[in-house]
Amino acid sequence: MKYEYLKFQIENFVELSFKNYYSIDYLSILINLIIMLLLGIDIGTSSVKVAVIDAQTQLCIASTQYPDIETDIISLQKGWAEQSPEMWWSHTKKAILRLHATNKYLPEDITAIGIAYQMHGLVLVDRDKQILRDSIIWCDSRAVDIGNQAFQSIGQTKCLSLLLNSPGNFTASKLFWIKQNEPKLFDRIYKVLLPGDFIGMKLTGECTTTISALSEGVFWDFKHHCLSEDVLDYYGFDKTLFPQIKDVFEGHGTILSSVSTELSLNKRVTVTYKAGDQLNNALSLNVLNPGEVAVNAGTSGVIYGVSEKLVYDETSRINTFAHVNHSDLQNRLGVMVCINGVGILYKWLKSLKGENISYQEMNYLASQIPIGCEGLIVLPFGNGAERILNNKDIGAQVKHLNFNRHHYAHFCRAAQEGIVFAFKYGLDIMRSNGISASIVRAGRSNMFLSKVFRDCFVNTTGLVLELFENDGSVGAAIGAGIGAGVYETPESAIKQLEPLEISEPNHKSEYQEVYQKWLSDLKAYI
Repeated sequence: MKYEYLKFQIENFVELSFKNYYSIDYLSILINLIIMLLLGIDIGTSSVKVAVIDAQTQLCIASTQYPDIETDIISLQKGWAEQSPEMWWSHTKKAILRLHATNKYLPEDITAIGIAYQMHGLVLVDRDKQILRDSIIWCDSRAVDIGNQAFQSIGQTKCLSLLLNSPGNFTASKLFWIKQNEPKLFDRIYKVLLPGDFIGMKLTGECTTTISALSEGVFWDFKHHCLSEDVLDYYGFDKTLFPQIKDVFEGHGTILSSVSTELSLNKRVTVTYKAGDQLNNALSLNVLNPGEVAVNAGTSGVIYGVSEKLVYDETSRINTFAHVNHSDLQNRLGVMVCINGVGILYKWLKSLKGENISYQEMNYLASQIPIGCEGLIVLPFGNGAERILNNKDIGAQVKHLNFNRHHYAHFCRAAQEGIVFAFKYGLDIMRSNGISASIVRAGRSNMFLSKVFRDCFVNTTGLVLELFENDGSVGAAIGAGIGAGVYETPESAIKQLEPLEISEPNHKSEYQEVYQKWLSDLKAYI
């Protein structure tokens, strides 16, 4: 494999040298000659996934995850959600060593690393770069009131036009909660990091972040292209709390010698990409330009569309962040709807049967129940405050349960329909704010493995669904290649992407009727 790769690059080098003698980027060519394999790391809520891809063919050579069972979320009080960053790091190392153990590649051939991560988490380190406390993660809702007050005090118009979001319960508001409730710990903070920044720090010893990461924490002013003075002044945060800002596709540091030894990696390996999981998912699905939309149905559910406009919702039910290819010269904003209670609902439903049932069996049971579940309706909002519901935490609801008619299979289908209906509700909010699409793209994974779910999705939304072989860690590896100069542009990095399956609406009216009943039940709570 190495010989063929070098042969291709040398031939390419010679051809380009003759054609572009005066304009050729010799450094980029040299990088292409050196880079062989790319490592992607995806720090999820449930597990850490890792993959190695061949830089030239973009084929995944090996992939794995750690741990095998889904990681728990620590909830010390209602509405709280935390995880240990050191646990993420431990799982990352174990996943990489497990990947090496496949013996499908030579670890020393890895020359660039990309990191995807669960968004919005607050990670705090001291001057020794030691963790100060567990991370307050994305679905934690303790700072909702703090964010709502900031929204009013800073000014709704100013927040939406400059930040494109309400501070809500995002990272900035969580940091202020620390300042209010754990002041001694707050005084010890050296740097404020997001989960991907933390893993990057553990790999390289360097603290860096990106505009994209700062925007997802609601620290970024899109009009003035800088850290938001309004947010920092209101919350009383010093600029020195934030790491050096770099591009998403850029060198974020070379790995430490100790990490190189422990993980059997080349000492020259560099972290060249960091992005939030939903941005990374969009990249891996070739969702980079206005009108393109990605959907993800993992622990949480996300609809992610790209816009060239500074889009915001008047009541901040949708969120807008800097996409991976955003710059001062070209707006590329990721407009996102997030539903907290998606895969976690299905996981909870599975837990009722324990090890006696698989997700595949649950999907089969759901397929035996007619559309509409004979009246059973599930509102899947049981994982914290929901932005699409104006930050209300209404909990999950089961409606119209009949003990004589409904059984476990009905719950399996009602859960899937309820999740899709939440997607539809969020999609309509996006449409009302000028984001539209006729085709959406998703990975063939998680909830989209269920035919019931896919059919319900296309018939409820009226959209064509393209499914791809998609993995966050593979996307992160491709991102590493972009950052290292292996691929000239993000578009060229994923030009070979082809859909595995296409689903189109076929009995739309039946689902529309059920959706209206679901919506009527939801309106009683909002």
